[in-house]
Amino acid sequence: MAYESCFPSRLKAARKKKAISQTELGRRIGLDSQSASARMNNYEKGRHQPDFNMAKNIAEQLDVPVAYLYCECDEMAELILAFHKLASEQRKRLLLDFLELQGTTQEG
Repeated sequence: MAYESCFPSRLKAARKKKAISQTELGRRIGLDSQSASARMNNYEKGRHQPDFNMAKNIAEQLDVPVAYLYCECDEMAELILAFHKLASEQRKRLLLDFLELQGTTQEG
């Protein structure tokens, strides 16, 4: 079976959750208005894959971590989103708790 990226479906879901059109997202990331919708559609259909810098820009506009767009595992993708929404101190505490659960707490 050929590898199929999860990027297209995650991109589409994140864009729809933000309730913005393909054209608007394309404009926000600096694409020409004439080609913005077509380019974003190609990304969402998996016909083309943006380079990492473009993907990072897209993620910033959608307020999701770029890792979410590329994550193959649905559960991990949800964890990435949830972690992203936490405040910095909450992230640190959660990471320490997780490491403690694993028995790999590092002092320092």
